Amino acid sequence: MAAYKTLKGQSIRQVAQDPTNPVVGEIWYNTTIGLLKARRFTAAAWANGGNLNTARFSMNQGAGTQTAGLGAGGNPSNSVLGNAEEYNGSSWSEQNDLNTARQMMGAAGTQTAGLFFGGRLIPPPSKQDATEEYDGSSFSEQNNLGTARGGLAGAGTQTAALGFSGEAGPGITTDTEEYNGTSWSEQNNMSTGRENLAGCGTQTAGLGFGGYNSGSSALTEEYDGTSWTNGGAMGTARYSLGGCGLQTAALAFGGSPGAVVTTEQYDGSSWSTTSSLATGRQQLAGAGTQTAGLAFGGRNPSATASTEEFTGDVTATVTITSST
Repeated sequence: MAAYKTLKGQSIRQVAQDPTNPVVGEIWYNTTIGLLKARRFTAAAWANGGNLNTARFSMNQGAGTQTAGLGAGGNPSNSVLGNAEEYNGSSWSEQNDLNTARQMMGAAGTQTAGLFFGGRLIPPPSKQDATEEYDGSSFSEQNNLGTARGGLAGAGTQTAALGFSGEAGPGITTDTEEYNGTSWSEQNNMSTGRENLAGCGTQTAGLGFGGYNSGSSALTEEYDGTSWTNGGAMGTARYSLGGCGLQTAALAFGGSPGAVVTTEQYDGSSWSTTSSLATGRQQLAGAGTQTAGLAFGGRNPSATASTEEFTGDVTATVTITSST
């Protein structure tokens, strides 16, 4: 076998400590620990996770993280569910149901401190204003939303949540409400009302993107705790999509029309395309962060139990072995 110097035109340098700022592709031998190391880049990708116990769509949003996710409600075919499930990073487990079964809710919070609000029943309009808190075991009813609606988006935590837009019936609303752990209060409206949009971020730094208003929307709006301003438009206009992350580091995936596979990342000003979902779908739920996202449920064309986990671009120092 040819030597590395013959192949690459340079020797592998020997160092007593790993370099502080190695570049991708750089290789060195650490003489202190006797290991061959390199700087490696791994591109973003989706991987299959454990399936939901109950296939469904129109949960609208989930709560939590990639390794501690929470999903509730939804529609398996032509009915509404109260079923709640927790995800531990590999499998889903059934939990106590919502008090009010529904679909197309807004959500916020974590697996042990979740918040679900609004939604709708079947048939439409059947808009809901119910708010429920989840404590890691069961749901409890709280003060209602000011405006009953379905297909709205949510962001924030159980004690500092944001609910915005959606279908209030009849018609789409621009209403924004903040939740303080006890009650909801009206805030400044969104610039453009939409239903079946995605949301993420915090109560004082929220993000709403995509949605439907006389057609698919690519519009992004940013909330600063007081008012909304337009952000960069998505590359793919869509509605009934999943989303997660922060205002300056968001992830959008799936959606309609059709069964979209496209995934986009937002950096606080513009969107860029990254690795696509393995299974295109609409009316799916999302949770997690831009670099560790979770997509679950949805339909293509029928209800699915499929779960996918997203890992963002990773640049890391690795030890070279015979199996590397």
